[in-house]
Formats: sequence, structure tokens, C-alpha cells
Amino acid sequence: MTGTEATPSLGNLFASTCWTVVLEAAESQESGRARAALAELCKTYWQPLYLYLRRKGYDRPDAQDLTQSFFFDLIQSRSFARAERAKGKFRSFLLGALKHFLADARDHDGAQKRGGNVIAVPLSEAALIEAEASHSSNNGGSAEQIFEREWAAALLRRTIARLEQEYSLAGKSPLFDCLRSHISPSMGTAAPYEELAARLGRKPATVRMDVMRLRDRYRAVLREEVTATVQDSAQAEDELRYLYQVVTVG
Repeated sequence: MTGTEATPSLGNLFASTCWTVVLEAAESQESGRARAALAELCKTYWQPLYLYLRRKGYDRPDAQDLTQSFFFDLIQSRSFARAERAKGKFRSFLLGALKHFLADARDHDGAQKRGGNVIAVPLSEAALIEAEASHSSNNGGSAEQIFEREWAAALLRRTIARLEQEYSLAGKSPLFDCLRSHISPSMGTAAPYEELAARLGRKPATVRMDVMRLRDRYRAVLREEVTATVQDSAQAEDELRYLYQVVTVG
């Protein structure tokens, strides 16, 4: 045990999302459980859907309301109960469900009115500002391509959040804060090992091993997150390659 590996309590702190949450909610008759599923889905996956809507031409308030209304409708109508993990990727299901929701809203004289019977799932102002910055920087690509790019980004954010929590539970938050830039280039400029060693009071060789462990755990957690969104673990490898291509090419 290295101190950065998952502990039993992490299973409770980071309940599986995607198909697991949807299918468990489908089997539950408790409205409270359905609301919890809605909150978890919205918290993790609202941004790709929101940016899809922005690219489709909806303004910020309407995109925000439609995103929340969609998750509310998904749970209230229990349409998720008809979803089948065997049919493939969760991201395809979710985007398809959003498109169906938008078409249905148009057929019924427009989207749900703001302030209507929608369960409030708060979207933080900081996250909205970040989403808007991403929207402004998206100079090319279709709404579907932007959705997939942001889907990959959401999985990476969740992976980092899990790692951060693991290190926190192990009492190693300062170590994680110093090493996180070595996870990937997107995390910022990586400081030299010698500089980190001086900052942490460790030998450079030890810091190098710390980084190797962190990268190994990062890959393992990312694989877990991706596997939760596809049919089975065999499909996860293809999905990982595809999402990597989406991020690097996009």
C-alpha cells in the first residue's frame, strides 16, 4: 500500500456514475434516490451538454435552463429506465436523449419556461465562467464535436478530483499539489524534480518515484471512469483512444 491507493471509503465518496447511476435509479422507486441520481449526473456532465447547446445558438440563460430542465425531465419521465448499457456508450445515450428532449420541447411550443417545475441543481458561477471561456475559445467544430471534447474534459476533471481526494485522505495533499503538474501537459508547466525536491524536503529520486506512482494511478482511475461509460472493459480501450484523439486533435 503506497498511501495513494484507493481506500474502501473512496467507494462511498465517489459512487459510480453513468450507467450504474442510471440503471440503479431506474430500479429504484424512491424519488429521493432519483433526485440524487439527477444531481450526480448534472454535477459531472452538465458542461458538455451546456456547451453543445451554446454551440447550437442558445444564449447563456436558455442553455443553462435547458441543461437543468433536461436532467429533470430525464428523471421525471423515467426515460432512463429504457436505457440499456448493452447498447453502447453512455455519452451517445445522453446526447441522443438531449436531442430528443429538444425536439419534443419544440413540438410543445418551446422549451420549459425558466423558473418552472425544475429541480434546482446549482451550477456554480465559477464553473459557468469556465464553460463560457471554453465556448468563446471554440472557434471550430460542430456542436457534436464540441460535446465530445468537453465530455473528455469532464472525465479528466473527475479523474483529477478522485486523485485529489485520495491524496487528501492519505494526508498527502501538499504532495499532490506539487506533483499535479506532472500528470499531463494540460495541468500546467511541470517544475523540475530538483525544485520539487527542495520544496518537499525529499530527494529528487524519491520525487521521481512519486511522480511515477501518481501517473500510474491517474491512468488507472481514468480507465475506471471511462469503463463506467461504455458497455464493458473491453470497449474501454477503444474509448480511451478515441477520447485522446478528440482532445489532442480538437
